[in-house]
Amino acid sequence: MRYQTDREMFTPEDAQLPDPNEAIEFLEQNPDIEFVDLLLLDMNGIVRGKRVEKDKLQKAYEQGIALPISIYGMNIKGTPVEETGLGLEIGESDAICYPVAGSLTRQPWQKRPIAQLMLEMYEDRETPLFADPRMILRRIVRQFKARGLTPVSAYELEFYLIDSKAPGNAPLPPVSPITGKRPENTQVYSLDELDEYAELLTQIIEAAREQGLPADTIVAESAPGQFEINLKHTDDALAACDHSILLKRVIKQVAHDNDLDTTFMAKPYADQAGNGMHLHISLLDDDGDNVFEPKAEGEMTDMLRYALGGMLALMPQYLAIMCPNINSYRRFAPDFYVPNAATWGIENRTTALRIPGDVPAATRIEHRVAGTDANPYLMMAALLASIMYGIDNKIEPSEPVVGNAYDLENEPLPTNLRDALRELSASDAMRQFLGTDFVDVFVTCKEKELEEFEQHVTALEYDWYLHAF
Repeated sequence: MRYQTDREMFTPEDAQLPDPNEAIEFLEQNPDIEFVDLLLLDMNGIVRGKRVEKDKLQKAYEQGIALPISIYGMNIKGTPVEETGLGLEIGESDAICYPVAGSLTRQPWQKRPIAQLMLEMYEDRETPLFADPRMILRRIVRQFKARGLTPVSAYELEFYLIDSKAPGNAPLPPVSPITGKRPENTQVYSLDELDEYAELLTQIIEAAREQGLPADTIVAESAPGQFEINLKHTDDALAACDHSILLKRVIKQVAHDNDLDTTFMAKPYADQAGNGMHLHISLLDDDGDNVFEPKAEGEMTDMLRYALGGMLALMPQYLAIMCPNINSYRRFAPDFYVPNAATWGIENRTTALRIPGDVPAATRIEHRVAGTDANPYLMMAALLASIMYGIDNKIEPSEPVVGNAYDLENEPLPTNLRDALRELSASDAMRQFLGTDFVDVFVTCKEKELEEFEQHVTALEYDWYLHAF
């Protein structure tokens, strides 16, 4: 393989193979299981993999499961991007995937007894594959551990329920099961909206908890059929990302069982709010104390200031990770609470970084830029990397924003995927932390996707130009 630089960044500690007894105990406790879905998350945040009979489960733990390396060189359509060098150039070769310890669970929505198991990709038993986002995050978490720090984090995910029987490709809100009408507007935090879909939302929470996912609250968001589910915080950054991916699966499958569809697309409606994915982060020291907790009212710790400084300084450079698709940039509009500049504030939802006004012991940073189309492992990795960058280099943040950040004349973030990819490609910091080989593959995939998109002639172009001249 032509990519060799990033593999040197891993240590034996990054290769964490599971105990095969986990499979034995699971099958003993669940003798009715017939199949197991093996799940591997690609670069785009899409779950791929295969379904195997239960008698193959033990082999997966002991010898691994072979899957193509080209999974990490695919575009959003699932087509390998040959320019990455991960497809035909290496003979469409396989790598070995091993299970993620503790991820073996039943799938409660299945009509037949089927389990699921998350995977990670390795070059060999001791070397994680450089392009696996989960492995990249594990490496960064290990670097925090070496500094005596443990990230604590939690995701908030927004999504739309949509009518699965709507004609054409454009989505429509589902018909209300109570009124029989299609909603045209929604009040934020509306209890009536929650009541209309109470049965479905209850099924989502129950299915999530049956899988051990710490789903917490559900609120109605600011558009018809839009909801937000919060996950509880954890001191395992990898688990926080696992939770978000598995929760998406639960939401999709439970909705399908109720003859509905869902979308986590960043901006499915031009005139409605997009789907955001906010991430809350704090850091614990070896004594379990939050290093962001102020020592006195009105003060900020050095760690919090430097973390903010790093996240703000590198935001244009990691924006392509937060907003990885062409549609991602359609979210950016002041009316829909999507920050368009690297700003921060205390209890200010118009800024990119918000310090919630909770009790001091819970002081944390909420990152509010990404959409739910982002890969959560890459998002977490990029944000933790920027925090580490800020702490290591003692970067001071700008002044906090008081009032409406949209009214200020700040340097805007990149407003399209091409500019964001240029920033990422040129970023020495992101290459240092995420890996230069990884950045090259990511940028190549997205540039080819952008190229294909721009060659497509849209219906709007026909409306505007076909008979204009």
